Amino acid sequence: MAKYFVTGATGFIGGEIVKQLIGRGHKVVALVRSPEKAGMLKALGVEMHLGDITDRETLRAPMTGVDGVFHVAAWYKVGVHEPLADRINVDGTRNVLNTMRTLEIPRGVYTSSVAVFSDTRGVVPDERYRYDGPHLSHYDRTKWIAHYRVAQPQIEEGLPLTIVMPGLVYGPGDTSGMHTALVDLLRGRLPMTPARTAFCWAHVEDTARGHILAMEQGKPGETYIITGPRHTFEYAFAMAAKFGKVRAPLMHPGPRTMRGAAALMSLAKRFTSLPPALQPEALRVLAGTTYFGANEKAARELGFTARPVEEGLAQTLEHELRAIGRG
Repeated sequence: MAKYFVTGATGFIGGEIVKQLIGRGHKVVALVRSPEKAGMLKALGVEMHLGDITDRETLRAPMTGVDGVFHVAAWYKVGVHEPLADRINVDGTRNVLNTMRTLEIPRGVYTSSVAVFSDTRGVVPDERYRYDGPHLSHYDRTKWIAHYRVAQPQIEEGLPLTIVMPGLVYGPGDTSGMHTALVDLLRGRLPMTPARTAFCWAHVEDTARGHILAMEQGKPGETYIITGPRHTFEYAFAMAAKFGKVRAPLMHPGPRTMRGAAALMSLAKRFTSLPPALQPEALRVLAGTTYFGANEKAARELGFTARPVEEGLAQTLEHELRAIGRG
């Protein structure tokens, strides 16, 4: 039985990692900013410490004496520009990894993202690929900096850190724009999905398991892409509509239309406030892009697997239907 420190434990992926660690008999220590949001952690018996990864002084006490660190916490709002993105994704990562080094913690797993590859234009790269910009979103850019200018240099200096790179993560408990879109679909409020836009879809349970496999079986210094199968948004939402017994989106604007809309919204935002879904950045990210990454290395070295999107969406839609009173 090991003792692990987890950042982002009240979040989507981090919370699932905590549940799986507890289920395996491990002890978990979590850093929380808002104790009122940590009811699940308390129920699981997690040792909680008030703090924030942007404040390095709050990290030392909870990280002292642990066997490993899962650094999952991140700012991930596409279409919303905030100074917090750099403070959390870049400075926060530096704080966690520096504290890990100071305390000589023997293992760590850092959650990067295939978003650091940006739009791969249909290519499915492996861990050897590197893209150096420009980036489509503020999230992509800050995660790139954290990966290549914070985590990778620490590894080169001997930090026993393993990097994992998820793709699009979905499932019960999601609070991202994907959750919003699925709920809108079930309520008949999603008229369109972008054409030719495709991501790697992984259920949150599989993604969390990939993190734990990286901790237990991954090699320090290595990077593992832990993505799921590749599907277009059009296909995934058609499947979701089938499971939810609702009409699938009827319109599928192509990349040129999406980029044109992004340009128009760039003008419009000078005169009015826009919701996140209509922000130029959000439209560019969905303009026929492919955020791909090959998971063969993780499958070969870690035994990582990801369920089919049809299976994962069916389970997710059951949860969402119950949540809106239709289950």
